[in-house]
Amino acid sequence: MPDPYVAVLMLGLFIFMVMLGFPIAFTLIAMGLGFGYYAYYDELRMATIFDNRIFDLFVQNTFSVMSNDVLVAVPLFLFMGYVVERANIVNRLFFSIQLAARNLPGSMAVAALFTCAIFATASGIIGAVVTLMGMLAFPAMLKAGYDESYASGVICAGGCLGILIPPSIMLIVYSAIANLSPLRLYAAALFPGMLLAGLYMVYVVGRATLNPALAPKPKEEDVPPMSQILWALLTSFIPLAVLIMSVLGAILMGLATPAEAAGVGAMGGLVLAAAYRSLSWERLKQAVYLTAKTSAMVCWLFVGSWTFASVFSYLGGHDLIRDWVLSMELGSVGFLILAQSIIFLLGWPLEWTEIIIIFVPIFLPMLETFQVDPLFFGILVALNLQTSFLTPPMAMAAYYLKGVAPPYIQLIDIFRGIMPYLAIIIFSMVMLYNFPGIALWLPVYFFG
Repeated sequence: MPDPYVAVLMLGLFIFMVMLGFPIAFTLIAMGLGFGYYAYYDELRMATIFDNRIFDLFVQNTFSVMSNDVLVAVPLFLFMGYVVERANIVNRLFFSIQLAARNLPGSMAVAALFTCAIFATASGIIGAVVTLMGMLAFPAMLKAGYDESYASGVICAGGCLGILIPPSIMLIVYSAIANLSPLRLYAAALFPGMLLAGLYMVYVVGRATLNPALAPKPKEEDVPPMSQILWALLTSFIPLAVLIMSVLGAILMGLATPAEAAGVGAMGGLVLAAAYRSLSWERLKQAVYLTAKTSAMVCWLFVGSWTFASVFSYLGGHDLIRDWVLSMELGSVGFLILAQSIIFLLGWPLEWTEIIIIFVPIFLPMLETFQVDPLFFGILVALNLQTSFLTPPMAMAAYYLKGVAPPYIQLIDIFRGIMPYLAIIIFSMVMLYNFPGIALWLPVYFFG
């Protein structure tokens, strides 16, 4: 069998093993080492079975990941998010915004989306946002008489905003893979993230206006005095907003690298937790444990993906796919539609980690040929990857919510609530393509 077809077999076998439920990172490592042993096999140079260059490549990739300066920001941002999550700051934020927006149709849905966007900015951890809001906002909306599918879609879609809104872990991973500045990526993602969150809010308000039965308004006797509402906003929104603006402002103004800003954010999260009297040894221990666990997963994903991608490219897999795409004689628009369609379809069986680490690097070498800005392409991918958490049957956001929802909530009801948001994501991608300045204006303004 020719080597390029061996590479395709390698890719297909990886997808099959992941769909069976094998751990992604270790599946990548096993595939990379197994097929790499075949690719680099040289009988003349092998005194023992371990004299194969794939083992040298694996060690070099491991060292490269562990010494990568960009990835230092990952555990620090994760730690900041886990501390904020366990400090009950989000609880205060949701209920204060809900009271402030009480006159809007679907006020609790708007408050949930706004809280998800803020928490995503302070965290970037998808599962944590969906799970926490599923325990906090979802029961409150059901108790207020909100439609089950309507409320489910709000929590799932809002919880996935962390893929796009800085400090997104996905953007850090993409910057390392594409060799781009994470500062520019964060600047480019800010307006698209606000656009998507804004479109979500327009949708929930519009639906509640057209069909008030979906989201009943709160009773007047349940609304506290205005002074109490203002105090709740002042003590919940302002401190968290100052922390977020300090971190993102330092990055966008060029005052700090993402790693340095993440360090300040982690310290700020601890200060906020202490100020709210929510900092305990048990919560701190949980935050450190979850940070170490998630950081290790990200790093081993990198080690496995770089080993897998190196072997895949050495066998000619990248060349085979590139020649196939070039044979279609597409323009830049056709290439973008093809690439984003493939990423969208891959979101059905796979999560964003497999897509961004394995499949996106296949398209990166073609960007210059089709005259596509890798920064612009990255933001399109980040928008598209929202669908990897929202597209049935592997819509992980739905399963996160189902895990904490009341038993009578059916998975099909959650899927039904998610579907309109997929259309909103596609619409936002069309807007971004037709108005690229939404993503590209801010990085040019700050960094030239």
